[in-house]
Amino acid sequence: MLKEDKSRLFHSFFFPITFVILLWLIKICEIVFQINLATFGVFPRSIKGIPGIFLAQLIHGDFNHLFSNSIPLIILGTSLFYYFKSLGYKVFFVIYLASGFWVWISARAVYHIGASGVVYGLAMFLFASGFIRNNIYLLAYSMFVAFFYGGLVWGLLPLENGISWESHLMGAIAGLMAAWHYKNVGIQREKYSWEINPSSDDDVDFDWRSDAQKLEQDVADEIEEIATEQSTISGIKYIYSIAPKIDANIERKN
Repeated sequence: MLKEDKSRLFHSFFFPITFVILLWLIKICEIVFQINLATFGVFPRSIKGIPGIFLAQLIHGDFNHLFSNSIPLIILGTSLFYYFKSLGYKVFFVIYLASGFWVWISARAVYHIGASGVVYGLAMFLFASGFIRNNIYLLAYSMFVAFFYGGLVWGLLPLENGISWESHLMGAIAGLMAAWHYKNVGIQREKYSWEINPSSDDDVDFDWRSDAQKLEQDVADEIEEIATEQSTISGIKYIYSIAPKIDANIERKN
């Protein structure tokens, strides 16, 4: 593996893994010091719930909840920073903050905690970007996301008690909007050779005026060269005429 590829891969892993380690440290501290941080989650439409816009994603109910978010955060986060190096941090924090804020505005009046909204946002951003940008590599990755995380769609519906489907939905919407907003930044659709270099004469836009003028000049130069040679050989100066000028105003007929 080239040094540049290793550096890119390291950069892609660094932030997602660091973020997940932070989540585990917070949960361990919560257990060790026997404190409950759930009250720092998002409590919609209340002053006490505003800090949760920034903190709720860092708090988890138990280790099973944390573990279920950790794996997709590492996989999807690494993919985000690998394919969108210049956009990674912007997209991540747009999803992070937008999902928290929208939950505060619209969700049920209970505490909402966990980073699952970010997971849904990353999955939707990567999936939607493949189609919006029409890039073959991103399209392939979109299929990967759909295959491995297709079950996430059920989390968007209020089917299970104790699950913040609002966080999932708001995260997915934030990811979709980010994919559209940044569609012209970063990796784009690849152009194939036949799109860059015309492959047939029918695709070439001929300059017929230029061709006619060039033909006229070539004929005149040839006649002048022949006449000069004959004049030099016989010692006689000739006066010669050439055919009328070719009309350069030629239009191509289809």
